[in-house]
Amino acid sequence: MTPDYFTTPVSRLVWDSRYRYRHATAVHDADIDATWRRVARAVAAAETQVRDSLEQAFYELLRDFRFLPGGRILAGAGTGRRLTLFNCFVMGRIEDSMDGIFAALREGALTLQQGGGVGYDFSTLRPAGSEACTVGGIASGPVSFMRIWDSMCSTLLSTGVRRGAMMATLRDDHPDILEFIDAKQDSRELRHFNLSVLVSDAFMEAVRRDADWALRFPVSPRQGGMAAAGETRVVCDWPGQDAPVACRVTRVLRARELWRRLVRASYEYAEPGVLFIDRINQWNNLGYREQISATNPCGEIPLPPYGACDLGSLNLTRFIERPFAGNARIDFDSLQDAAQLAVRFLDNVIDVSGFPLPQQQRQALQTRRIGLGITGLADALIMLGIRYGSPQSLELAARVMQTICHAAYRGSVQLAREKGSFPAFDAERYLQGRFIQSLPDDIREAIATSGIRNSHLVAIAPTGTISLLANNVSSGLEPVFESRYRRRIRQPDGSLQEHELVDYACQLWQSGHGQETLPPAFIDAQALSPQLHLQMQAVMQPYVDNAISKTINIPADFALADYQSVFEQAYRLGLKGCTAFRPNPVTGSVLSAEDGGRAHPHCCDIDREAD
Repeated sequence: MTPDYFTTPVSRLVWDSRYRYRHATAVHDADIDATWRRVARAVAAAETQVRDSLEQAFYELLRDFRFLPGGRILAGAGTGRRLTLFNCFVMGRIEDSMDGIFAALREGALTLQQGGGVGYDFSTLRPAGSEACTVGGIASGPVSFMRIWDSMCSTLLSTGVRRGAMMATLRDDHPDILEFIDAKQDSRELRHFNLSVLVSDAFMEAVRRDADWALRFPVSPRQGGMAAAGETRVVCDWPGQDAPVACRVTRVLRARELWRRLVRASYEYAEPGVLFIDRINQWNNLGYREQISATNPCGEIPLPPYGACDLGSLNLTRFIERPFAGNARIDFDSLQDAAQLAVRFLDNVIDVSGFPLPQQQRQALQTRRIGLGITGLADALIMLGIRYGSPQSLELAARVMQTICHAAYRGSVQLAREKGSFPAFDAERYLQGRFIQSLPDDIREAIATSGIRNSHLVAIAPTGTISLLANNVSSGLEPVFESRYRRRIRQPDGSLQEHELVDYACQLWQSGHGQETLPPAFIDAQALSPQLHLQMQAVMQPYVDNAISKTINIPADFALADYQSVFEQAYRLGLKGCTAFRPNPVTGSVLSAEDGGRAHPHCCDIDREAD
């Protein structure tokens, strides 16, 4: 008899409504065990040898929620449906013409239709008010075209396509950056987008020095030649350009003025977030062949044009021995073994998945990027008797990520010996990368000798829905929101219904100690300072070659000056990005112990996450 792996009704609902395979009235997954077997069989189909034994190994990896693949894998693998198994994509460069814009819109629609979220850099579109040379008109600017994308996403949702997620980025020196920063202050605007500003090192230095900051855009062919009287031109890199190009300066303002405008928008309206784009590119393993200017919708995977997210998370609560006992510990050997097998699993997903566009398939096969991460960190710490945010918790979290990262790289080298390196691998240049240089000598020597199967291996995603599936373990590296709270969950018919949720570690503790007690190490998100959130992200970043999706929870009465310092600390700590959330009139609260939700979607909403 198959055991019942669900300890909470809402987890069974999530499985039944999101991940259970059914076709019309026919139900193909009798239970969650059947789902795991379906997925294991489909992913093992990429193997040419020992397929049966690997199918069983993948099943054991999935069983009891030890490894949680991205939601598209759980929902689509083995169903025969025309769906991508990749959670999200960064789309191609948007050509600055009507043909280019609507070609990009079409590609986004096709990708969303098959279940993939999309990210776009809108920096290639000329600013509002500039001349549209070919037709003699006036350009309306990036934000106006973003509204078309938003309407397209809304229309697709009305046809029953899964809830869409999109990311829009814009350079900090684009002439329309102020409009972009203010774009979501109207609660009706761009509801299907998350927004992030591409913040450069030069800009942060200008902020530090209280210097001027020039807004600029490439000179069009019609504007070529000598600059007009009073016009300033500079040469700079720009997305979509193979070499530095001449740019016309349209406005000069104080860097601190722009920075304060950005911070205040985030403070009052929860967006935009910040991506430290130079750091992203400096630490990119493939910096020798690609320039990144966008991420997937939740920010944990910076990607080149047509790049894709292939995600999965190890559930740390399943690697705790003797939870709550004085000798509780993490089984690091099992964690290491699971990480290596999960790399093989995610690498196989690349070969068995469909793709909405041929360009996406080519990019995935060229680099074989994957993003192996974690979930349940906060619950694992509670089960170990360690308070989230304490020095001991930071030390252990760093060790966990180091273990996973090094195991993943060793596993990918072993796969390269068996199946070959990713096609875009250039040993000499790859080994010069900053992140690769930070790896242990034995791993770098093995890469030099045998190559490596995957260009990137580690990412920490938000995992909201798949963590709820796994009996409501804490999400990603986030702290526990509250021990018990109410949350509105989307039903199979699309309606929202409120459910009471109990944190996994608290439920486990209360089963032996009474419903009114809490584990000694319990601490909720509201009790943590923003600095502790940042420190947890910072200690894990050195072992993450992609990026980390993390929301810094900020109390409503937090001072604006202190809020600004959170972003500045994130930059000083070496993070690749920062998203903070303070309850506000437009987006309300991410979660609420009182009412379980809020009126308007946000990137941290369970229905907007990439899983």
